[in-house]
Amino acid sequence: MTDQPDLSPEAQAARSLLSAAAVRERSHQLLRVGLEGRLRHFTVDPARLEACADEVVKTIREAYPSLDIPFHARWRHFSAGGHDRWDAVMHGAPWETAADMARAAFDLAIVSVLLDAGAGAQWRYEEGRTGEIYTRSEGLAVASFDMFVSGAFSSKPEDPFRVDADVLMTLTPEDLAEGFQVSDDNPLVGLEGRAALLNRLGRVVATNPDIFGQIDDPRPGGLVDVIAGTAEDDSIRATAILEALLTHLGPIWPGRITLGGVDLGDTWRHPLIEAPDATKGLIPFHKLSQWLSYSLIEPLEWAGFTVVDIDGLTGLPEYRNGGLFLDTGVITLKDPADATRPHAVDSELVVEWRALTVALLDRIAEPIRAQLGFAAKDFPLAKVLEGGTWATGRRLAKEKRGDGSPPLSVISDGTVF
Repeated sequence: MTDQPDLSPEAQAARSLLSAAAVRERSHQLLRVGLEGRLRHFTVDPARLEACADEVVKTIREAYPSLDIPFHARWRHFSAGGHDRWDAVMHGAPWETAADMARAAFDLAIVSVLLDAGAGAQWRYEEGRTGEIYTRSEGLAVASFDMFVSGAFSSKPEDPFRVDADVLMTLTPEDLAEGFQVSDDNPLVGLEGRAALLNRLGRVVATNPDIFGQIDDPRPGGLVDVIAGTAEDDSIRATAILEALLTHLGPIWPGRITLGGVDLGDTWRHPLIEAPDATKGLIPFHKLSQWLSYSLIEPLEWAGFTVVDIDGLTGLPEYRNGGLFLDTGVITLKDPADATRPHAVDSELVVEWRALTVALLDRIAEPIRAQLGFAAKDFPLAKVLEGGTWATGRRLAKEKRGDGSPPLSVISDGTVF
């Protein structure tokens, strides 16, 4: 991200954290500290990476015997149960142009990803059209998809497949509870936090029509037009997707750390992070924004663009990838009792866990590619994640703990994990 001369030095330093490169660099800083044995909460055993890679390759070969692996993206969850729900919408929608389709796909992906924090172990969603029951990420995806296609986010009855800022601004927790089948017997973690996040999204979109309403009424999908503006010869860098999200959606995140007037979003403090400026002690992760970036690649490709530099994004620091490294012994808690108590998302322990997860995903990609016979350019991190580390983390959690819960419990407000 280029410096802007009208910004203060502090604001320029803050903006440097709004990138995947900053996530990667600072996560590897903490991995190096961990390898030196200087982290407070974890030890790191790189000798166990090979065995961890074996587990991931086992998962990949079972799930994708042809090794034809799609990118890690929300679109996989929209196909839960083997039903290609989006394909059915694409064939029935009245879009006139590819750009119209891409805006609708962006609308759906943005709202669904923002609703995709951990659901909790008890929540279930029964899909009306199939009668099938889904949980966790798949359940959240199918529930948000059903709300989208029913027109729950649209202010235009003649065009249900859209998300309008004015609808988001007035969405209540009760609206979300109805759409997600929430009840006393079917609780969803962080319901109020999720609704508040969508309210803030609506306000940001409505108050920035120059960004989100260039072609249409203000809607999250208006970002298509911003990102398309970065294309060179119809090629768009994946990191440009992330930079657009962090720049234009930064204010939607709950009041966390700001620096020089810049909202830093999913950025946290750790005393061992070194930097030559005001960002010393700060480490960004941008997990939901990167998950969303991965999920916006395909809509751009459907609209005729080529997305490049996909490995410019990082692995996702969430509990399935993080659980993979704990459950395979690549990282170990220094105090085993930490596994028995919940931890705040801003705690030093959780920050270390997330940083190690990002850096170790970079490390493990190489032995996975080597075992499968791929070069990095043919097997980007987005495929490693999907094939992959996320699914292996989930499988091992189920094998080790019957309810599939992660090896660490994080207290989340519904907007991080």
